Order: sequence, then C-alpha cells, then structure tokens
Amino acid sequence: MYFKKLFMPCLSILISYSAWSQTPENVTSELVILNVKTGEEKSILKEKRHFEAPNWSRDGKYLLINSRGLIEKIDLTGKNLGQLHPELITSANNDHGISLDGKTLIFSKNDKGLGSRIYTIPIEGGKPELITPLYPSYWHGISPDGKFLAYCAERNGQWDVYIIPSTGGEEIRLTNSDGLDDGPEYSYDGQWIYFNSHRTGRMQVYRMKPDGSGQEQLTFDEYDNWFPHPSPDNRSIVYISYLEDQKGAHPFGKDVKLRIMDMATKEIKDLTRVFYGGQGTINVHSWSPEGNWIAYVRYHKP
Repeated sequence: MYFKKLFMPCLSILISYSAWSQTPENVTSELVILNVKTGEEKSILKEKRHFEAPNWSRDGKYLLINSRGLIEKIDLTGKNLGQLHPELITSANNDHGISLDGKTLIFSKNDKGLGSRIYTIPIEGGKPELITPLYPSYWHGISPDGKFLAYCAERNGQWDVYIIPSTGGEEIRLTNSDGLDDGPEYSYDGQWIYFNSHRTGRMQVYRMKPDGSGQEQLTFDEYDNWFPHPSPDNRSIVYISYLEDQKGAHPFGKDVKLRIMDMATKEIKDLTRVFYGGQGTINVHSWSPEGNWIAYVRYHKP
C-alpha cells in the first residue's frame, strides 16, 4: 500500500515523507533474488533510480517492477524488456501482481483527484477494468481460483481488509479491529488469508480464513512485521521486519530485514542481514513459481 499512515491524514504523511534524509529519487535501487533454501543471493539489477515491488511472472522468466507510475519487465539477467502496456497503465503504485493462471495483471492506480483504486487488465493487453469504484483501495492478493481480490481499504476513517469479486461487485469487509489491517494475501491452497495488523499497538503478522473468521496472531516480537507472503507449497511465509517501531507506518529508508516462518513449527529465521529498505522492498507477492526464490529490492544511500 502506498504511503499509508495510521490515524493520520495524508498531509501528515507527506510532511513525514519530505523530512526523510533520503528520498526515493536520489538512491540506488538493487533488484535481488534470494534462494530461501540455500541462502544464495543474486543481484540482477542495480541502478541509480527508484524502483520497487517486484513480482515474478508465472512462467518464471521475468520480474515486474514499478517506477514513476509505470510497470517494467526485467528478465533474470537484469535486462530491461520494456514497459508493460505504458499506453494503458499509468500512475501505478507498488501494489500489483499476476493471477496464478498468468493471464491477468492486477494493479492499483493513483487516479487523479481520487486516490488509489484497483484495476485488472489481460497480461497480453486490452482495456483496463476498474474493480473498486471506492477509494482508497490497495490491492494485495488474488484467490487461487481467480474469483476474488483481497485488498486494504480506508472506509470512514478505518483501514481494514476487504475482498471483492475479481470482475467487480460488492466488497466484503473481513476485519474490524482498532488499528491498521493491511497486506492481505491468499495462501496457494486458498485456506488462509495472511495479513498484518497494528491492533495490538505494534505491527504483527496474522492469518484468517477467507471469510474473515479464525483470526490468529502469528508473530509476537518487538519488530514491526509487514506484508506476509505465503510460499507456493503453503509451508512458509516470508515477510519484512522493521527493526524499530514505525508507529503503524511502513516508510522508506529504514533498517529492515527479511524473515521466514515455518508454518508447521512457527519457527522464524532471518533470511537476510539488516539492510536499507522498507517501503518498496517487498510489498507484494514475489515468490518464484516453483517456490525456491523470492525477489526483493534493497536500497543504497548516495
């Protein structure tokens, strides 16, 4: 979700953003793929510009990133394959991804004068379809059968998790707790929606049944834990942890690391060392199709 802040209006977010010592425009972005089984890392693209939020294509041949409102295709050698339908997809934020059948791109777009709304478009091109007339709405997950989209939305001053039919229709609210609920993503077997919540006063990872029942807290530490991404084999989740309390926000330019939880034992391990990142690092699903690799962005100060 793009620059959301708990209980604070957008103006305060912009003030906070402008106060950061480094802005996204003057850093170096590095696209990294990481083997979760061996720990091997490969840096495939490093450029002095801002890009973020990688997705893996369903054929495993390329990654999607967003930069300056456009979505780009990057192959696994780091070659830029061009922008994805730039005449059709503009003002995209970092909440985008590909359906499990590989046929549809889902993306959130900052519609002028309104805020973020969710669209779908055939991956090969076609007319973008508006799915969420209400705003702000930030996409994060799609059900394995492709029938529902899961997203975070602010309605009447409260940020919660919603689902909606992938062809549009009436949205269904799944959470109703104090504090921001964000980052909803379906497991590959369709049994769970993983998400993060600030309901305890510290951002932690949760899961629930697809109808919103059985909400269960999974992390209990002193990190700020965001954006859980379930693996294709349903055995683990990868998420990003801020080392310090961010008061319900997920800003850019902080000390973070990636962690992995074994869903059978609930054991948690670090996947990376601490690095400079946060907003834009791993906002959306970024597992490779076979489940051995994840993609993420780390940043470097000038």
